[in-house]
Amino acid sequence: MNPRRKKRLTIVLSVLIGLSVVAGLVLYALSQNIDLFFKPSEIHQGKEDTGMKAQIGQRIRIGGLVVPGSVKRDEDSLKVSFKLADMRMPIAFSDTDPMVTVKYDGILPDLFREGQGIVANGTLAEGFVINASEVLAKHDENYMPKELAEEAGIKHSKPSY
Repeated sequence: MNPRRKKRLTIVLSVLIGLSVVAGLVLYALSQNIDLFFKPSEIHQGKEDTGMKAQIGQRIRIGGLVVPGSVKRDEDSLKVSFKLADMRMPIAFSDTDPMVTVKYDGILPDLFREGQGIVANGTLAEGFVINASEVLAKHDENYMPKELAEEAGIKHSKPSY
């Protein structure tokens, strides 16, 4: 083989190997940061379509309704724990519903309240407990801040919770 062709082949192979190593490292890093979404019932029974269950220590995202009467705040710190149940219509809570306890240390969103829909990011611990690193409150899709409503000429209404 011609020395010039040999040099080109070496360069092309080096570039391809380098790109494949970079792609492999990127995919590995992304796989470590995947947050899978679960409902409280799926934490207990597994996903409906695949049967996949969350593993202890796995990073997950969970969504549901805050069960009324389940919010417990620590008086000396920002720690709070509450139970989540599946969102179902009509909204009703029963002791037989699968529930997950969420523990969070931080400031909760302003829209957080009992009976409200939330999404929490965290890790699954023993006994259907989520140690949350972030809690996001969902709001009514018809809600519009007062300033925007006035600008649009719409009568401002408070969100219906």
